[in-house]
Amino acid sequence: MKTQVAIIGAGPSGLLLGQLLHRQGIDNVIVERRSGEYVLSRIRAGVLEQGMVDLLREAGVDRRMKEEGLPHDGFELAFDNRRVRIPLDELTGGSKVMVYGQTESTRDLMQAREAAGATTLYEAENVQPHDLKSDHPYLTFEHNGETVRLDCDYIAGCDGYHGVSRQSIPQDCIKE
Repeated sequence: MKTQVAIIGAGPSGLLLGQLLHRQGIDNVIVERRSGEYVLSRIRAGVLEQGMVDLLREAGVDRRMKEEGLPHDGFELAFDNRRVRIPLDELTGGSKVMVYGQTESTRDLMQAREAAGATTLYEAENVQPHDLKSDHPYLTFEHNGETVRLDCDYIAGCDGYHGVSRQSIPQDCIKE
């Protein structure tokens, strides 16, 4: 199996990267250790900053967010029996936040990926990146009882701080 970009992790970050790459004509495969149902069951944050709203629009997955999301141009802080409004739009030159659950953004990205016919391999076990410093990195993993090798030009680790991607990066390459 071969692709231009192998993406580890089918959460919102991996799915968004896959969608943006796809829209630029860059072939990619996402490998996820959990099931799609599990990924959708993770309830996370629900307030999107303006930059993320803009990125979802650029990715072409903003239809439901525009219809169902709740834009906010500010918020209130309560302290010492006082309420103070923080006008985000005034303080940022017009930026707002959008209340739209991460689960819904993830669902939108999954549906766009499926509609595009892009490959996402769920329930991939023992995912291991190899030859990260070479011109020919690749992943190995088990999927549907078979060992799979995914050759690629680049590997994108979108599986979080505790994921296999970070654990595979040589310590001398990590800059914090």
